[in-house]
Amino acid sequence: MRSVASKVSMLLAALYLAPSISGKAIESIPNNKLVVSAETVNPSPLETAFRQPNLTSVVPQIERTWEKQFEDYFRRSFPDREITVKDIADTLNQIAIETKTRPALLYVVPLGQQLELVLIAPGKPPIHKRVEAANRQALLAQAREFSLTVSAATLEDASSYLPPAQQLYQWIIAPVESELQKQGIDTLIFCMGAGLRSLPLGALHDGQKFLIQKYSISRIPAFKLTDTIYTNLHNSPVLAMGASEFKEQDPLPAVPVELSAIAQNIWHGRLFLNHEFTEDNLRIQRQQQPFKIVHLATHADFLPGTPRDSYIQFWDNKLTLDKIGQLRLNNPPVDLLVLSACKTAIGNEQAELGFAGLAVQAGVKSAVASLWYVSDAGTLALMTEFYHHLQTAPIKSQALQKAQIAMITRQLRIENGHLQSDNGRIALPPNLAKNQNQNLSHPYYWAAFTVVGSPW
Repeated sequence: MRSVASKVSMLLAALYLAPSISGKAIESIPNNKLVVSAETVNPSPLETAFRQPNLTSVVPQIERTWEKQFEDYFRRSFPDREITVKDIADTLNQIAIETKTRPALLYVVPLGQQLELVLIAPGKPPIHKRVEAANRQALLAQAREFSLTVSAATLEDASSYLPPAQQLYQWIIAPVESELQKQGIDTLIFCMGAGLRSLPLGALHDGQKFLIQKYSISRIPAFKLTDTIYTNLHNSPVLAMGASEFKEQDPLPAVPVELSAIAQNIWHGRLFLNHEFTEDNLRIQRQQQPFKIVHLATHADFLPGTPRDSYIQFWDNKLTLDKIGQLRLNNPPVDLLVLSACKTAIGNEQAELGFAGLAVQAGVKSAVASLWYVSDAGTLALMTEFYHHLQTAPIKSQALQKAQIAMITRQLRIENGHLQSDNGRIALPPNLAKNQNQNLSHPYYWAAFTVVGSPW
């Protein structure tokens, strides 16, 4: 039985999302319920395409629809390039050969009356599944409840996220799982519709395991907006920058340890802390050396509104999302941008456009970022483990997956003031070391982190 809080969150989500149900007339009925009438008014091109789905035309329509949403949000035009189902399947097949992984693309399309799933595997014809039980209202209510419960820092019931996690798994993953197993898929690329782009996908649960224990995961705004050229990062230096002190925000005391571990111990590169963490210095360092990995340990918020309302906090200013191009991360191109202490507004479609479109707007191939602010110690644990695995994993999403599994299985843990893992020990700062032992297996600590953009 759901708690009162869960019922309230579902009702609020339904009320919040009801006006956005495209092409439907909404009417109130007793008992605080909502119903979508049978009358359809001006169906969208995407709804029309799915009425008698021909996947060779449906997939390009999904791509066009979602590309337009990101163009409208960022107020920019992307290159006019059509993409076919065969283009996607062939690209996935080529990547599979180069990386020795098996990636698949899953379109998750919430419509008013049902959920539409389209799966494309390497060199294979697409597969379409319709989930009628997952109408938009029910689906997005579950998504909001899931995100709220899994991201709570303190929970009286530490497993309260499981019911929505399992329901969403049954709707989004279970219909295509037999095909994923048949094809030997190990990497899932999610292309999600509005209201789902900020789901903590790795924490979806089949009743036995988390989704991240089965597949490495990334999320993309559209396949046509994704850089699919594979690059090996094993010998690429990192530019690590960040701040531990802020004038108007909470301190991040683990940042000095995080930057030092990444740039000097685990990986190799240069680090800059606090007053050296400026936009100008970032550009100067990149002019001197074309760092392919840029790691920013600082506050970043993806907020409702326009890209001007979302920002990355530098030492001396907030860089808003609409001006992130000033960092010139596309010249020379950055292969991986890491934001280790960011958050996004749960359930807000504008905020999730900023988050899901981060890599595209920044001009980078891939980004690793968090959906909510994780504890300082939890962030340090995840990030150091991620860079350990990035040294050997064939692709970025697999490196992140391995780090998350280490937290789930408690191979990565905090004991006696140290971060302990199979890769060694790291002493925590004094104000974090006082928490002698800490269990990092709850998805609050690891499910926020995700690859945005290319998993490769």
